[in-house]
Amino acid sequence: MAVRAIRHVQEEGESIWLKCGTCQEILFRKEVERRLFVCPKCGAHLRLTVEQRLFMVVDRGSFVEHDSTLSSRDALGFTDRKPYAMRLAEARCKTGHREGVICGTATVQGRRVALGVFDFAFLGGSMGAVVGEKLTRIIEHALAERLPVIFFAASGGARMQEGVLSLMQMAKVSMALGRLRAAGLPYLSVLTDPTTGGVAASLGMLGDINLAEPQALIGFAGPRVIEQTIREKLPPGFQRAEFLLEHGMIDLVVERKDLRRVLSQLLGLLCD
Repeated sequence: MAVRAIRHVQEEGESIWLKCGTCQEILFRKEVERRLFVCPKCGAHLRLTVEQRLFMVVDRGSFVEHDSTLSSRDALGFTDRKPYAMRLAEARCKTGHREGVICGTATVQGRRVALGVFDFAFLGGSMGAVVGEKLTRIIEHALAERLPVIFFAASGGARMQEGVLSLMQMAKVSMALGRLRAAGLPYLSVLTDPTTGGVAASLGMLGDINLAEPQALIGFAGPRVIEQTIREKLPPGFQRAEFLLEHGMIDLVVERKDLRRVLSQLLGLLCD
């Protein structure tokens, strides 16, 4: 299905108004869409759906999804306030996706790439066994087809309902990326708001080039947890993309309107 068609399905029944989580302004959806979901008042980059992300980055109609039928199951019989199986069912109904990452192939300004796009709306984009499996499979496909890989991270980290099975995915995906690097194929990591926990501590920071959107929250533990642990006030902008760029943790901060062009330029430098 073409990305444009997917996007229209996603938008059915949506409100004509949005609220910016940064400046709290009420925004007219059509104006925000024209600005690629960047707040016209404060410049905050609002969170995107998978469909919106693909619509903005890949060439029209080029995306082909892989492993779309894979979905998690409750291997541990985990229950907190709700059974894990119920949370999965609710997330699938809410997002229209079977899992917290969508993987596939596409072209970006004519260059073939393998993609993984996290869906923060699906259980906070958490990485469970199936998310790790889908990411590993698309890396293996990239190895077979000699394609560069781009991952768009938006995640709260490891999926607690899967316990150690979730934590194992950090090593699994990292090893697959190691094989990609050994084969001389590039990996671009795009960190969006938020990228935290096990995703930030593994695939998020392993790119040949690590990019981030402006003001994206990036780190392992959240700033409130760190403040409560060390009992000190953190510096302004701590764990935001610009702070990480200043301290050498990432390579580029790229505005959304420029991201497609920058990715294409980087692919040209790394692949040609």
